[in-house]
Amino acid sequence: MNQQEFIKLISPFKDKLFRMAKRLLVSTEEAEDATQEVLVKLWKNNEVLSKYNSVEAFAMTMTKNYCLDQLKSKRASNLQIVHNNYSDGTASVQKQLEDRDSWNWVEKIMQDLPEQQRLILQLREVEEYEFSEIAKIMDMNETAVRVALSRARKIIREQLVKKHNYGIQFNG
Repeated sequence: MNQQEFIKLISPFKDKLFRMAKRLLVSTEEAEDATQEVLVKLWKNNEVLSKYNSVEAFAMTMTKNYCLDQLKSKRASNLQIVHNNYSDGTASVQKQLEDRDSWNWVEKIMQDLPEQQRLILQLREVEEYEFSEIAKIMDMNETAVRVALSRARKIIREQLVKKHNYGIQFNG
């Protein structure tokens, strides 16, 4: 595989690799480094990439593993999840503020999720991967992925309801 073929192969998903690395490592610089490391490893092994059913899933798995290794080596226990792509250009300023506040709460809740649930939520809801792809990336079966995603969503939903109902008393 020559350089042009390699670039054509990885171009459709290289931004996803960066977003996953950014989600896990928080720091833009570290995410860029992680993405570059994974791309270098892929290039070094470019002759065997054709053997994979999904090079994208393979690259996502490599990125996840690389980032987790980085986090373990630094003993970083407090992961932050930052997602800046959320906006609604047509909404009122008040609605935008409310949406941003809600998204900030979701991010805070996601920080407290177990690592596996947080990653599955990222892959499904942000990156829009199919369950079968997530199962390959996470080395789990699809049922376990669905259960973990369901539990993560339930926790977020319960915490948001709690937050929005704070201070509201029901008289019944």
